[in-house]
Amino acid sequence: MLSRTLLCTVLASCSLSAVADTVWLKNGDRLTGTIKLYDGGRLLLSTDYGGEISLKWDKIATLETDQNLLVKYDEEKGEHSKGIKAAEQGKVTLVNGSPRTVDMASIEQMMPPKPVLEDWVWTGNVDFSLDHKQAENDVEDYDIDFKTNARHGRWRHNLQGEYNREKKNDQVSTNNYSAQYALDRFLDEHWFWQGQAQYKRDWIEDLAKKRTVGTGPGYQFWDNELGAFSLAALVNRNDYEFVDDEKDHFYSSSVKWDYNRYLLAKQFELFTNGEISKPLESNVDYELESEAGVRYKLTSWASLSLKAEWDKLSGHDGDVNERRYTLGLGVGW
Repeated sequence: MLSRTLLCTVLASCSLSAVADTVWLKNGDRLTGTIKLYDGGRLLLSTDYGGEISLKWDKIATLETDQNLLVKYDEEKGEHSKGIKAAEQGKVTLVNGSPRTVDMASIEQMMPPKPVLEDWVWTGNVDFSLDHKQAENDVEDYDIDFKTNARHGRWRHNLQGEYNREKKNDQVSTNNYSAQYALDRFLDEHWFWQGQAQYKRDWIEDLAKKRTVGTGPGYQFWDNELGAFSLAALVNRNDYEFVDDEKDHFYSSSVKWDYNRYLLAKQFELFTNGEISKPLESNVDYELESEAGVRYKLTSWASLSLKAEWDKLSGHDGDVNERRYTLGLGVGW
């Protein structure tokens, strides 16, 4: 009985060791964890003892993993590897049919391929920002926005919202909030059909209330460890209420975009998203809602963000043209 217990313990230890990826550094150190991705000259290693560790590629002697990885040599050339075995310094052996040893310097990117989703995957971020504008000295600014999406199989739920308030010399100059929900149904790996609903309330600008519902096709160009990019073309029903009690409802066509890209092993994130719409027949000429910015990761969950927003509406009943520049802290998951 004791021998069986010892045997089970040894086998369990070997199994746990086999699961962990191993990275050997040129200074002789050895690190174990899970390889998340390699991009921009840095390898991101997730560990249970130090969180996510970013390693310089030129400081790594070799590495080993049993993961299926997409190994890219440039924008066009690449291959799927069923695992990587350690080799002499500066080289690795790709396990894919017949093993092949390659120079590490020839590898440009390396990441696990994204599997077909069966369970919930939830990501998002919340930013708490300070606003900077050309204004008087006595200014109070608040800016809170969030964006999150959850994927389950062929369904994806997208939710985002924002609250902005600015006070200058006891006069409120900005006071609004908005919320948006979109549901995507993927038809295959790239094409999806989207339905969306939006609501915005503003107590300062000419456009006091805005309600929009729409639907249309979309295309996901990519969605992996390095980021995502998608476009959607929608037909919408819009209901506007202005401060002078005038109301307008009309149909419009619009194009939405959502893009983000991680750099230097997820140390930086570039992002932009928005929607531009053209009414089919209305007193409104066109409308643009957009934002773009960069996030810098401070810890595995906290980040510093710099963001620019541009909201513009042109119409016969009034114009809205607002630009905001915000700097703040955020929480991501």
